[in-house]
Amino acid sequence: VCSQLIDGRFHTECGHFIGLHSRVQDCLRPNCLFSRRHSHMVGCKSQSCIRLMALPVKNPIRISPTVCSDCKAREKPLMPETPRSA
Repeated sequence: VCSQLIDGRFHTECGHFIGLHSRVQDCLRPNCLFSRRHSHMVGCKSQSCIRLMALPVKNPIRISPTVCSDCKAREKPLMPETPRSA
């Protein structure tokens, strides 16, 4: 079954993965709709063909010891509103 590989940065502090690049890994099966070796024409209606991709695979190409930017933004305290004079 074909799958999508996602290269990205893994943040060890918060455990979040930020995708930077993705690509499809071809399973090379003739009955997979996503393979370049798919044996049927476009618009295949064969019941024997695989119609779903595998779950995406996360490939951490960079490891960051900090929290991600989304977590930093959530942790940042909100600025208190200053009272306006009338």
